[in-house]
Amino acid sequence: MLPIDLEGTAGIARDVSASGIFFETDAAYAIGSPVNLALDLDTPWGKVMLRCEGKIVRVERRDEKVGVAVQFSDSAGDPAESL
Repeated sequence: MLPIDLEGTAGIARDVSASGIFFETDAAYAIGSPVNLALDLDTPWGKVMLRCEGKIVRVERRDEKVGVAVQFSDSAGDPAESL
C-alpha cells in the first residue's frame, strides 16, 4: 500500500506502472476528468515526491471505497525521470 495525495484528498495506490496507477479513495471521480496526484517514494537516496498528471479512465465502486484507474498524460513527462 502506497499513500497518495490527490489535491486535498487522500488515496491508497494498489497498482502503479509507467503508464498509470490504480488507487482507492473516498472521493468521487468522473471518467475523462483530469487529475494531479503525488506519491512519496522511499529510495536509497531518501524520500522522493513523484508528481503525476493523468486522466481518469475507469471508476469502480468497491464496498465503501472508490477504485480509480488513471492513465498518465504524455505532457507530464516520464514519471521515472523524477527518480
